[in-house]
Amino acid sequence: MKNEILIIKNITREGPGLLETELKGKGISYFIRDLSRRQILPSFEELKAVVVLGGPDSANDDTEKMNNEIDFVRKVINANIPYLGICLGMQILVKAAEGEVVNCPVKEVGFKDSEGKNYSIELTDEGRKDPLFNDLDNSFNVFHLHGETVELPDNMTLLAKGKHCKNQIVKTGSNAYGIQCHFELTPEMLDIWIDEDPDLMQLDKRQLKADFKAIQDEYIKTGQQLFRNFLSPVF
Repeated sequence: MKNEILIIKNITREGPGLLETELKGKGISYFIRDLSRRQILPSFEELKAVVVLGGPDSANDDTEKMNNEIDFVRKVINANIPYLGICLGMQILVKAAEGEVVNCPVKEVGFKDSEGKNYSIELTDEGRKDPLFNDLDNSFNVFHLHGETVELPDNMTLLAKGKHCKNQIVKTGSNAYGIQCHFELTPEMLDIWIDEDPDLMQLDKRQLKADFKAIQDEYIKTGQQLFRNFLSPVF
């Protein structure tokens, strides 16, 4: 585990997807801990980087699992270990940095909003300068699966914003990022999620697949580049 990347799952079905593809392609060593299966977190001191994925929990849950996870992430960012949080992993980062997690004004689920428009996010001025977005456009179509959002503490920077839930990509320190949307998504993952996730099960399965197919090439290209940018200074 020394000098490896730790990937934390909060539920078994939400895996690293495109990030794992990048890690394997570059021969980067990593290991996974699935907290929904009560796997134990390792010591953080010698980790090369930490990635926390999504899940059905709330970062506001007063449970042993969530309290331990937030404490672990706080130690990681205080030790200046590179961090990437996706969806719940983003909200945990904000809690660990003394921000707040609150209900979204509009629950964001799937690829399109209630008006039939693609969910999208746009980089802020700070985001356009950040190396996480090197060789990427300033706006992206995204997939969402969340009912909570965040309020940022003073020590956190907003890198990308959305129409319905403003705070979409955030950063604290020099190398700790939180992303509300799912750039790790693959078609295979979507097939599993639409059969198992309660929110996605309320939507039309064929339409979800069609929505992804319409933007898939661009979406995967964006996700791959973003993960390369995150990994570049680490390895």
